[in-house]
Amino acid sequence: MNKALYGLKQAPGAWYSHIDNYLVKLGFTRRNVDPNLYFKVVQSMPLILVLYVDSLFLIGNQILMVHGKRELASEFEMKDLGMMQLFLGLEVSQRPSETILSQGKYVVKLLERFGIVE
Repeated sequence: MNKALYGLKQAPGAWYSHIDNYLVKLGFTRRNVDPNLYFKVVQSMPLILVLYVDSLFLIGNQILMVHGKRELASEFEMKDLGMMQLFLGLEVSQRPSETILSQGKYVVKLLERFGIVE
């Protein structure tokens, strides 16, 4: 969850096929549990890549992520948005030794919607 890359621009079906083939070429393995989850191990360190629509997220060692982003940027037009802060309504707060996921804003909206708080 350390980095988010957005703005991968191609037609959805063609883009998915292209990036899937490219990730496999780079040594990633698509997981059976979720076809949008890719995994590879380099020198005993994991690098995880998650695709979501036209976005992707890299999780892993900083050096591996920099190298992975460089490889992806050589093939795809991308924009690096830095540390993930929000994903599908989940607020993401990261510190060196922890990652905190929260839905505080969502809960406040629900409470306001049903008149419990103003």
